Amino acid sequence: MKVIPYLFAIALSTPSTGSFGDPSTPQPLPALNIDISQTSVSGISSGGFMAVQLAVAYSSIIKGVGVVAAGPYYCSQNDLLIATSRCSCTIQPASACQVTLTSADVPKLVSFTKASSASHAIDDVANIAGQHIVTISGAADATVPPPVVNQLQAFYAALGVPAQNVSKIELADAGHTMPTMNYGVACAKSESPFIGKCRVDGAKQILGWIYGPDPLVPPSATTQKGRFVRFDQSRYLPASRPSSFTWMTGMDTTGWLYVPGACDAGASCRLHVALHGCEQGQDYLPLSPSPGGLFYGTTFVRHAGYAQWADNNRIVVLFPQAVSIPGINPYGCWDWWGYTDSHFADQQGVQMRAIRNMIEQLTSGVRP
Repeated sequence: MKVIPYLFAIALSTPSTGSFGDPSTPQPLPALNIDISQTSVSGISSGGFMAVQLAVAYSSIIKGVGVVAAGPYYCSQNDLLIATSRCSCTIQPASACQVTLTSADVPKLVSFTKASSASHAIDDVANIAGQHIVTISGAADATVPPPVVNQLQAFYAALGVPAQNVSKIELADAGHTMPTMNYGVACAKSESPFIGKCRVDGAKQILGWIYGPDPLVPPSATTQKGRFVRFDQSRYLPASRPSSFTWMTGMDTTGWLYVPGACDAGASCRLHVALHGCEQGQDYLPLSPSPGGLFYGTTFVRHAGYAQWADNNRIVVLFPQAVSIPGINPYGCWDWWGYTDSHFADQQGVQMRAIRNMIEQLTSGVRP
């Protein structure tokens, strides 16, 4: 993988919905009236792999998962070469890519998942069969080609997820991108900010499938707008981590939360965790300026499409933030191949525990 210089910076822009809190004062996460069993997760690319990890490892609390351009649980097998050549085509040169219809070795991954469940490294694997799964793939995606997503579907089928619980969205003209109705680059492109104008609302498809069968209530001009909260991520890192390990967690110091007005006021709400992909974190610094400015800032948070569906459907949206590590994780990806340690995909993984701690805090205000 190519290595690029990394600088730490934050850039904020005017949000398209809701209001941003004071960016200079990160807050703790609130305790809201959220039933933890109404928690779901989704992500694109490395965020998609991370979403699968969270949904498998914490299957007792995860209602459903949305996966955009990513593959099955533990696909990398703790091996960067496998991650970049058999679970994606991010290896250089691209001609070294070995993705095939069976390159992820789904039977081996299923066996590993069951063994991890038996050893209590993850929750009971039987829970997965009750989850609602939606996968989104682009036929023009050369980064995580469709066969990888197809093997994710095979993984879930092998674990007993019934066909009626799975929604498969295949976009004929999409590249490696988070699909939206009209924001981002051309749908077929696989380039920054990896959000594409595909005339498909990916966030709506994900949230609607997970929380259906009733359709989502669309945004309206009379909707009470929620608020964006910049929160302190560092307080949710596992207390048991070695102090010398802090800079290697791959977790940014702050993250973002969208809270609908009704949820702020104490209404019963649901929680969705939305995970950005590589090169989409708020502090990622590309070598070349993007059309909207040098730094990515809150582009994914504001424009991936989740917040606009949150208000009328009482869905709190958590946007954790990963950060670059020079020479190890230069693109600010979530850990799905083992750059933190060998527990990256189970309940001992530092990123896994941190996000679980965030979920615990947000759902701690639930009322009988």
